[in-house]
Amino acid sequence: MHTNHNSINWKEIFHLKNVLLNLIGVAFITLALKGFMLPNNFLDGGVIGISILIHEITHLPFGILVLVLNLPFLFLGNKLLGKTFALQSLLTFLLIAASMTFIHIDAVTSDRLLIALFGGCLIGIGMGFCIRSGAAADGFEILALLTTRKIGLNVSEVIFAMNTLLFLAAACFFGISTALYSIVTYFSAIKSLDYVVHGLEQYTALHIISSQSELIKALIVKKFKKGITVIKGERGYLPDNFDLKSDCDIIVTVVTRLELLKIKEAISLIDPDAFTYIQYIKEAKGGILRNRSKH
Repeated sequence: MHTNHNSINWKEIFHLKNVLLNLIGVAFITLALKGFMLPNNFLDGGVIGISILIHEITHLPFGILVLVLNLPFLFLGNKLLGKTFALQSLLTFLLIAASMTFIHIDAVTSDRLLIALFGGCLIGIGMGFCIRSGAAADGFEILALLTTRKIGLNVSEVIFAMNTLLFLAAACFFGISTALYSIVTYFSAIKSLDYVVHGLEQYTALHIISSQSELIKALIVKKFKKGITVIKGERGYLPDNFDLKSDCDIIVTVVTRLELLKIKEAISLIDPDAFTYIQYIKEAKGGILRNRSKH
């Protein structure tokens, strides 16, 4: 279905919730950069990491670098995701540039491990809030989206490859030790961003194949109050008995990571030989999930 990327949704841009999320995100990013990372030559990934690297080498204003280096990605974002997204992202980059230029924060600590962990967590939380407001957290994500369409790699692989080059450059200018700590910062940021964007209780699709399928259906629906989908399949086709097969029900239910362990333990009590596998999913909506609170 074609969506109109040429129009600007002003209500979405200036919706109170989106504005507050954006301001909170920029505040966390500013605290991470000024309180932890910049005073100690620590890098994050993406455009912010490149901006830090150039700032330390040339001493150009960091806020201006973030804005200028992200501008080319906004044109890509406009083509891929529309004018509303591009304008929201531009406002975010302007806020980051302003906060980094006019707000002063003393360095919180000089301990490298604390900087890597807390600096990464704070910048990841900040980027996560910006994403939830509808804006880009970093221009690298837009570039990665375009690159995946050209070469077939997924977004994570492309971002990892680009950031690997960045951390190699950091090793040359700041030393191996700082570069390695910067990698810790980057992964701390990724995990924090993931929790903010997708929520602590990320949904998981649990698939169960068991000879006790009727008991397991009742367990999931009646005890755990979860909806199920039943897929008709066949089991068997073993190497020693390839022609031996039987009909079976493949039970599928969507649960959160916090519920997964309890359900798997309960299934094992009914059928210790039950075959289960899980798939992590980005979003689940509707059905029996409709009354769950949003994260």
